Amino acid sequence: MSSLRILSSQAADFLEQVESLRSRLHGGGVVSDSNSSKSESPHNVPSLVADILGQVKSEGDEAVVRLVNRLDNAHLTPATLRVSSAEIARAHAEADQEFLALMRRAIRNIREYQQHILVQAPPLLIRGGRSLGVRYTPIDRVAVYVPGGKALYPSTVLMTVVPALVAGVKEVVMFSPPTGGDINPMALALAAELGVDEVYRIGGAVAIAAASYGTESIRKVDKVVGPGNAFVAEAKRQLFGRVGIDSIAGPSEVFIVADDSTDPRWVAADLLAQAEHDPGSAVLATNSEPFARAVASAVEEQLSTLDRHLPIRRSLESYCAALVVPTLSDACDLANQFATEHLQLMTQDDNDCLARIRHAGAIFVGSQTPVPLGDYYAGPSHVLPTGGTAKFFGPLSCNDFRKASSWVAYSAEALAEDMSDVDAFARHEGLSAHAEAATIRSR
Repeated sequence: MSSLRILSSQAADFLEQVESLRSRLHGGGVVSDSNSSKSESPHNVPSLVADILGQVKSEGDEAVVRLVNRLDNAHLTPATLRVSSAEIARAHAEADQEFLALMRRAIRNIREYQQHILVQAPPLLIRGGRSLGVRYTPIDRVAVYVPGGKALYPSTVLMTVVPALVAGVKEVVMFSPPTGGDINPMALALAAELGVDEVYRIGGAVAIAAASYGTESIRKVDKVVGPGNAFVAEAKRQLFGRVGIDSIAGPSEVFIVADDSTDPRWVAADLLAQAEHDPGSAVLATNSEPFARAVASAVEEQLSTLDRHLPIRRSLESYCAALVVPTLSDACDLANQFATEHLQLMTQDDNDCLARIRHAGAIFVGSQTPVPLGDYYAGPSHVLPTGGTAKFFGPLSCNDFRKASSWVAYSAEALAEDMSDVDAFARHEGLSAHAEAATIRSR
């Protein structure tokens, strides 16, 4: 029996089962990181995070060192929180040169894509003596969070830092947990490769607090981006407003719309790739039950060959399913309801399905476009909205590191023409000072 459940729309409780699955996925979760503890109930996360934030806000470096040493089993002092430039340079010099060459190719692709989508100000709107426009300026100082723990993801460094640099951010600061006592050397090597010279050995909610409040040795930032565990997500939630954030991230996820024109082995491999995140969610929607069964069978065959087969099986049993519906249109409707981080289309008419999709973080069109292309190499950032938030959030990009300022310039003649309308409007709202600020210029 396959670990991938098959839910058919012919079942009387199909909608209830789908909603149960969707609710479970949208309930949040933990992305692997060194600051997560299986002994700590998720229900305690908000209060635990609030306590951490309070300690860092009131005690600064002292609290940061105390918390990092306890949570990460490290031995840091205020003087060693920041990674020295010599350590960063050494990590770069000692890095696997073949892997660095691969990273440079990925960096080139990411930079090219981000430059391509960088929003430019449109021409001025000229209306008589009135000039109206918008300007975009980069954020001054940004923190990127790079998770550690069970695995380091070098791609996260690239997918957060490169868009910030393309946007023109002057100061990019990296935070990463000192797993096993120090930051993974590859993270430091990539920091050097990208010109990031301010790196801190701090993880989890402590890192988000230090970046947001600032301490004696760490200047506060204006925005915090990057994935992390439930503690990182909750810290960003509580500190939003004091700093900008990208989104509140949960477990990685994919929704696949496919029909029997696709090789079921390929779909199975794509489902397993997301389940590998532990936890990771993978949902297939198809109009063919025989195809769903073929995919489930292929999942079981491939699972036994994978290094992380035990955690993958846990994810499959808890967060994954194949949904059988009457038509591909129904499958696309479900995709919009789930509004997942990754969406794959593998059908006889991908363009028709694409036209029906409204909500997805990143869309991968065609059977030759697996999600790992986006994870690592193609160009768009893999920092994406999860847990249904693709209904109102989009992918992290260079444009998230800039902000718009509208501007208006009037001539005296234009003000004279519009003054009576402004005066009437302001007085209608009972704001006579507003009216006077306009009319005084005519007296």
